[in-house]
Amino acid sequence: MWFFDALASGFTRPTDPGRLQLFRIIFATVLTARFALALGQGGWYRLTPGSLSFHLAEQRFGPRRARLLASVYRPALILRTLAALTLAAGFAPRLALLAVLAGAAVELLYLRSPNAVRYTLLTGTCLALGGNLGRRLTIEHTPSSANTWALCLLVLITTDIYWNSAWQKLRSPQFRSGLYLAQWIHTYAQVRDRLPYRGQHAVPGVVCRYAGNLTDRDIRLWRTLAATAIAAEIALPPALLIEQTMPYAVAAGIAMHAAFTCLKPRQLITFSGLTLGTYVAFGV
Repeated sequence: MWFFDALASGFTRPTDPGRLQLFRIIFATVLTARFALALGQGGWYRLTPGSLSFHLAEQRFGPRRARLLASVYRPALILRTLAALTLAAGFAPRLALLAVLAGAAVELLYLRSPNAVRYTLLTGTCLALGGNLGRRLTIEHTPSSANTWALCLLVLITTDIYWNSAWQKLRSPQFRSGLYLAQWIHTYAQVRDRLPYRGQHAVPGVVCRYAGNLTDRDIRLWRTLAATAIAAEIALPPALLIEQTMPYAVAAGIAMHAAFTCLKPRQLITFSGLTLGTYVAFGV
């Protein structure tokens, strides 16, 4: 298995550099979508004087620093979106990557739950450690050790994300019992018509009608799905590394993340997109 061979060789084992170059394109495309979406649903007007977000920034940083943050906020939104497009196109990829990571890091100053930002910075740092990010949309396939270290890091990060998530779910009796998912879908079915923005959730109506009533049958169904999610998160990393099982693991991962993303499309587009993107690192 290439991953353990790379570890044993001190990351000098030749790998396909095109894998990381493809991840660079996926990474930048996902962030372009995320940054573009951040301009809508009030995002452009965040940190305007008199807003709640500006008041919270004043409490956290003080009036002078809050005003400074507000003054750079909109230019940062524009510049990071342009940088993400430039990175996807492969023009000056390292400089564009640094600009993308800096633009994403700005969100740490005002988001209350910046997990997507941390994951972006983590995977982006792995990308920055690659020795050959490629140029433009050309993908190279001549084996070299330039990207071996970066590919191994992406594999480790994705494995940790999945196994840590499975561990947290296993420790939650409410999730294991299916009650958490059943209650979530039931509540969503009751309030979905009152949500201020469309696109926040994408749960199919048939799911709400037939599995959103908090009946014993519904809870049993969600218990089965909860167990399936836990098993998938445990099994996916090793299955992705094995050539014979990788196609099935990729299909299972896409299905799982599609289901997750239906719950919170805008919030999970970064996590799901980047995690699925790291799959290219497994199949060297």
